[in-house]
Formats: sequence, structure tokens, C-alpha cells
Amino acid sequence: MSNSRLIDRVRGASQRYRTGPTSDSVEFEKIKKTLHAELIAGLDFEQVSRTPRDELARRLRTTLTDRIEQRALPLNRLERERLVEEILDEILGLGPLEALLRDPEISDILINGYETVYVEKKGKLQRVDVHFNSDDHLMQIIDRIVSAVGRRVDETNPMVDARLRDGSRFNAIIPPLALDGPVVSIRRFGTIPISAEDLVAFGSLPQPMLEVLRGCVKAKLNILISGGTGSGKTTLLNCLSSFIPANERIVTIEDAAELQLQQPHIVRLETRPTNLEGKGEVTARDLVKNALRMRPDRIVLGEIRGGEAIDMLQAMNTGHEGSLATVHSNTTRDALSRLETMIGMGMPNLSDKNIREMMARALDLVIQLDRMSDGTRRVVAMTEITGMEGSVVTTQDIFNFKQRTVDDDGRVRGTFTATGTRPKFMGRLLAQGIDLDPATFRFRMDV
Repeated sequence: MSNSRLIDRVRGASQRYRTGPTSDSVEFEKIKKTLHAELIAGLDFEQVSRTPRDELARRLRTTLTDRIEQRALPLNRLERERLVEEILDEILGLGPLEALLRDPEISDILINGYETVYVEKKGKLQRVDVHFNSDDHLMQIIDRIVSAVGRRVDETNPMVDARLRDGSRFNAIIPPLALDGPVVSIRRFGTIPISAEDLVAFGSLPQPMLEVLRGCVKAKLNILISGGTGSGKTTLLNCLSSFIPANERIVTIEDAAELQLQQPHIVRLETRPTNLEGKGEVTARDLVKNALRMRPDRIVLGEIRGGEAIDMLQAMNTGHEGSLATVHSNTTRDALSRLETMIGMGMPNLSDKNIREMMARALDLVIQLDRMSDGTRRVVAMTEITGMEGSVVTTQDIFNFKQRTVDDDGRVRGTFTATGTRPKFMGRLLAQGIDLDPATFRFRMDV
């Protein structure tokens, strides 16, 4: 963060907030407001501009602690520590959000107006006792986040996508579109990326399916990951990307950068919204076209949303094999149908048959993810694109997951099954020296 932005944040951090069960105490709030005002009034902003953020935080913490001790305030040790943390969070951080962002178990933070905050822990939504002081206070936090990545949100541009320092996905929508005040949705990403082996341990997919996917990525098959919101598409995309050899050049394209690839040769591209004059927009389609001029070995598209579908498939068909992308859909067949619709948006003069032929030539594998009722995410289908019959894209399932029941603890029980079909792409895997055990395509596992 630049010092000038930090100064603006410190000067603007004059509103209080409440968090925690004892924060409802009127006396506690009065003390916090008084100390906060005194601290702001005593700052030398010229000195702040020359002080690194960590050093500034250390000095402010010391000053606050001394002031609390001098006043002999009627607070116990825990309340004093929380008082210091809350004031520092308000001045230097994201206010009430800081405590939630420090909790590694929280995967989603959902703010429905300044008084209502929900979080998702272990796949379950729960309301938490965290409050902003007002809509203006919440808007101040939103502005801090979006301005840090060069974006804006106001009445003329009331929706925004951004990212936090840790890479978490941030979305905000404000009045007049949001009728009950600003609404914020934050999708958290762990500081340590989930590995492919973690997915096996979590029960998202069994080891035989993982080995097939590892081989498909190494053999440069074009893979589409399909699923609903929160089903784990980006997590699986990260895991599959980890199988790409380290000597290949990877270009990623996203609306808000959230992929956490570990290879050394990565070029990260991010779309850009319009500026205040309504100009300067850079779409995913623009970036896909530009990526083709950047000598990529692999193109990873965070999500296909519209006309960029045609450019992505053309890239897959013109020497850029091994590309990966995600799409929102409920089944693998629906994913192909959505893709066909989006290609039609990008190239309205193409006939349905030509679109389907392009899809059949470009795509090799579609992976379907579902979020179960107990919060777990599972790969429920791996479907191979086998070609065309007449005007229809033909497919065959290689693996699937069938839910049997829900046990007394609310956990979803089901079976991962290989359909017994040997995929046509095995020839490409063998050509790359990847020889999978034939038993891989005959296994069955209950979870």
C-alpha cells in the first residue's frame, strides 16, 4: 500500500464498529471512540508518510497500550487487547472484516447490509455477531478494497469485482441496485493452496480418478471444468494446473486474479472495467486474443462467461493444446449446451452444426463438480468428448459419483464408480509415456 493511500485511510478512519459479545457495552464503545479520536488527532501525517506500515502499526499499538494503562480503564486484559486490535484494524486494515479474515476456517463472508454478516465454515452458513456502524462505514471499507486494485464503485458503477491482499475474491453491489444497503460477498482462498492429494483426502475424488486427470493434463488434453457456484471449480483448476510441467509458459486470464499457480513461468492477465468516462474496458475476449500473441504453451481461462468462448476454442484448435477453463453449469451435457450458446454470442453467423463440430474437435474432457448438502465438494462426472454423430456431439462417461443416502450425522454417502469404458484419449496418454493401470477403469469405492 502506498503511503499516500495509507494517510487517506488513517484520516478517514473515524467511524467506530462493534464486534464480539462484549462490544455491545455502551461504556466499551465510548472508550473506543474516545481513544480512536485522540490517536487520530495526535498523528503527524508527514511522519506517517515516511513510516513503513509494519513500523507504523507497532508504534500505534504501543501508543494505544500506554494510553489505556494511563487511564486505568475498567477493562480486563482480554477487553484491553481487543480494544487495541479493533482500533488498529479500523485505522490500518479493513475494520470488522479483519477478525473474519484472520480465521482460516472461514471460506465465505457474506454481508447483507451493515448489520447482517454471515460466514461459511466447513460448508455451513452461520450468522456471526459482527457489525458495521452504518452503511457509510461499510462503503468506506468497500472503497478501501476496490481502490487498492485500481477499481471503483459508485452510483454510476454500482457493481464491482476485486481481490483482497490474500487473493480472495471480492464482489460488492451497492444502492440503487441493492435495495437494503451495500452487499458484499467474499470468497476466501487459503494461504496454503489445496493440493491434489488434499482433494483425495477430503473425499472430493478417489486416487484412480486423480491419476487419470494427472495424465490428461500432462498429455495436453483440453479440459473444461463445470459446476455451480461454490462447487470448487477454481480449487480443482488450481490442482490440475499443478500438473503442468515447470518448463512450460502459462498464461492465465481472469476477471479477478485468484488462481494460485506454483510454476515459475506464469503470465497473469486480468480484465479491466470501464473508467469514469465509460471507456478503457478490457474484456476476457480481448485478453484471450492477446494471449495468442504471447507464445503460450498453455492458456488457463478462469471462467468462460460470453463471447470469449469462441476465441478459446479456436485457440484449442490451432495448436494451443492443454488449455483449461471453467464454466457454470449443472451437468456435463448442460456445460456443452451453455458453451454452444456462448459461442453463438461471439460468432452469430455460425450454424449450430459448425459450432458443435468446433466443440467436438477442441474439447477432450468435461469434469462436473457438485456441492453436496453436507458442504463437501465432489467430482460427480468425468465425461469424454468422443466426436460427432450427425449434428450431435457424442460423449461417454468415464467415471461418476452416485449419492445413496444421508447418514444420521448429515453426511452424504455415495459411490464413485468407473463405468468400465476405456477412453479414446488413452492413445494420447500412451504416446506421452503415461501407462495407466487397466484396473483404473474398473474400480468402485464407497464414501
